[in-house]
Amino acid sequence: MPPNSTDESNGNLKVTQTTEYSREYSKQDAEPVNYTKKWNEFKYFISQLKWFNIILLTTLHLAFVWAVIAFPWLQRGRLILWHAFFFHLTAFGVGAGAHRLWCHRTYKAKFPLRVLLMLCYTTAGHNPLFYWVRDHRVHHKFTDTDADPHNSTRGFFFSHIGWLFMKKHPDVLRKGKEIDMSDLWEDPVIRFHQKYFIPLTLTLGFIIPAIVPPLVWGQDWFWSIISSAVGRYVFVLNFTWMVNSAAHMWGTKPFDNSISPTENRLVSMFCFGEGWHNYHHTFPWDYKAAELKYAGYNGSSFFIELFGKLGWAYDLKSASPELVKKVVLKAGDGSHL
Repeated sequence: MPPNSTDESNGNLKVTQTTEYSREYSKQDAEPVNYTKKWNEFKYFISQLKWFNIILLTTLHLAFVWAVIAFPWLQRGRLILWHAFFFHLTAFGVGAGAHRLWCHRTYKAKFPLRVLLMLCYTTAGHNPLFYWVRDHRVHHKFTDTDADPHNSTRGFFFSHIGWLFMKKHPDVLRKGKEIDMSDLWEDPVIRFHQKYFIPLTLTLGFIIPAIVPPLVWGQDWFWSIISSAVGRYVFVLNFTWMVNSAAHMWGTKPFDNSISPTENRLVSMFCFGEGWHNYHHTFPWDYKAAELKYAGYNGSSFFIELFGKLGWAYDLKSASPELVKKVVLKAGDGSHL
């Protein structure tokens, strides 16, 4: 009943309701909006934005949407297969190389394999290996805190791409300096990649994927360049980011129910087995990054074992079935089969 309504019995104003509304309005009047504070917060937010990244990534994604719609899918089968091949090289370099070898030292690799992994990683067009590894080690040590570069508690958008739109939180910078990276600088492959990062990335990530189809089988230059510089690149970026976002939000937690990472089959299918994230955060030193070797198209495990048979990969670390069972019974969410 509004404050000026009348009592049906005698037509008089209801004093109790009038008093309640008066108190409500008085309370609102007593707490005026602090526009100065809000304006300062807005200015601070704007000052933290990285406009180059925002414009570049937004433009790339808009171009990607156009390319997906306009691309002649039925007439460019060989071009699609070419980029699928390159995608596997990229996934191998990121998953088996940057992630499982250099970040977590889940196995050891001889010099030829490290060179191959570095070259495959470079096709992704990601940051230099040294920075990629540092940020990932910080992520594992300070998961879902302000020191986590892509803190998933700040929402899907932030953990997926938003963290690249903003300057790093001071805690990320501070904790990043505390991470021991001496093992990477001791590797001449990492030093070489750091020194020649730009020419390597331009050549392997964009030029070669774009020029091979026209030169080898006469593919038209336009769609070869667009599919390489936009299509494959944006596709790779987003499925890499899905490990940071989707695999921290949706899925089961059969190994440790107290952490945010989950088992996400879809992410695993497109990321060479990197989506079994609850297992990975529970046993980060396991070269499989999953309980089962090849579950969910775990291609990185397959290649690591293949090179193990060739003698290029060795000392593969893995959690024993007994240890996994013990952890599942103690900390899992009950979804383990």
